[in-house]
Amino acid sequence: MFDIFGIPSQALFGQLLIGLINGSFYALLSLGLAVIFGMLNVINFTHGAQYMMGAFAAYLLLQYLGLNYWEALVIVPLLVGASGILVERLFLQYVRKLDHVYGLILTFGLALVIEGLFRNYFGSSGEPYQVPDALQGGHNLGFMFLPNYRAWVIGFSLVVCLVTWFAIERTRFGSYLRAATENPTLVRAFGINVPRMVTLTYGFGVGLAALAGVMAAPIYNVSPQMGSEVIIVVFAVVVIGGMGSILGAIVTGFGLGIIEGLTKVFFPEASSTVIFVVMAIVLLIRPAGLFGRLG
Repeated sequence: MFDIFGIPSQALFGQLLIGLINGSFYALLSLGLAVIFGMLNVINFTHGAQYMMGAFAAYLLLQYLGLNYWEALVIVPLLVGASGILVERLFLQYVRKLDHVYGLILTFGLALVIEGLFRNYFGSSGEPYQVPDALQGGHNLGFMFLPNYRAWVIGFSLVVCLVTWFAIERTRFGSYLRAATENPTLVRAFGINVPRMVTLTYGFGVGLAALAGVMAAPIYNVSPQMGSEVIIVVFAVVVIGGMGSILGAIVTGFGLGIIEGLTKVFFPEASSTVIFVVMAIVLLIRPAGLFGRLG
C-alpha cells in the first residue's frame, strides 16, 4: 500500500469506489427524471418513492414468493413501471400542460403518501437484502479490495445508461420521441399515438428508478426513507446536467459521485454539500446546465 498526497491509497480508492457506486444510482435516477421531464414536462418528485418501491418490491418478492435477485431485476421494473403508468393516466396527464409547479406539487404529495404508507406498514428501521450468491466476495487489486457486487452495480448501471442514451438519441423511436416533445401535432400526422407514447415513456422512467432500487437493496437497508434521502441530490444532478438532457444526466451523475467521493477524502466536512456548491457555481455560469439548451 502506498500514499497519494499523503493519503493511503486504500482509503483514496475506497472512497472513489463509493463515489462511483453513488454516481451509478445518481445517473440511473437522474436519467429517469430527464426522460420524464423531456417528454411530459413534469418534474417528477415521486421518483424517490418509486426508487424505494423498487427496493421493497425486490424484498417482498424474495420473502413471499422466493424470487431471487436476478428475477427481481427483470420483474420489478415492469411492476413498478406499470404502477407509474397508472399514476400518469390517473393524475399526471391533467397537469403536464400546466405550469411546472402543478406537477411538482402533485408528485411531491404522491411521494409523501407512498412513503407514509410504507412507513406505516414496515416501520422505519429498514430490512436487509442479501447480495446474490453469484456476486459474493471480491478481488484484491493490491491497492484496494473490490467487492464483486459493487463492480457489477457500476458496470451494469453504465450499460443501462448508455443503451438508454442510444435508444433515445440514435434510433427512429427516439427521434419520434424527441419530435413529440417539440411538435406533437406533426408526430400524430405520421399515425403515431402520442398520448400512448407519453404514458409508456413515463412508465419507462419509473422503471429505471425501480431498477436502481433493486440494485441498491443489497447495499443499503430497504427502508421507506431511502428515496427521500437521495431525491434532493438527484434533482441537483439533473439541474447541473441540464433539465431533460439524457447525456447530461449520465455524465453529471457519475461525475458528481466521484467528486463527492474525493471530497470525503480531502475535505470530509464538505462532502454532504459539495454537490449543491457545484450546482450553484454551474447555475451562475450556465443557467441551463452543462448540457442544457439555452433559450
